[in-house]
Amino acid sequence: MRIADVMRGPAVTVAPDVPVRTAARVLCEAGVGCLPVCRDRKLVGIVTDRDLVMRCLADGTDPRSPVGELMSAPVVTVDADDDLVTASRAFQRAEVHRLPVLDGTWTVGVVSVDDLLLQAHGMISDLLGPAARCALAAPFTEDSPQPGGLDVVGGRPDAGP
Repeated sequence: MRIADVMRGPAVTVAPDVPVRTAARVLCEAGVGCLPVCRDRKLVGIVTDRDLVMRCLADGTDPRSPVGELMSAPVVTVDADDDLVTASRAFQRAEVHRLPVLDGTWTVGVVSVDDLLLQAHGMISDLLGPAARCALAAPFTEDSPQPGGLDVVGGRPDAGP
């Protein structure tokens, strides 16, 4: 599966000269947690909701300052055609929660750790679905084997002798 299949897109971006206050408003209106920062449609940085809090509000930086002054750069990116394993490795290597997704030099979206987790959850559910249905369909009796080898006596696990 490709990153383009799980990413959120299209990318909502801002220019580096946009005031921090405007970037915060764009984050809220778009309902996203980060904004790729682009100059002439080329990615130059990224700013997250956490950056706005930690590097602006907490530090007392003027919210009229350009977002380019507090963005993170350089940015680790993934390609839209990369697979999910590549994205997972990029997340681990960069120790970030969101990665801009590029198609050539164009920023086309953002993929988050949560996007990968949701995809993995769906894949695991698909794999376990038949086994779970079998387990749920099997009648349970007091003679049925218990998880962990415990015997149930009187509705409580018996600690044994």
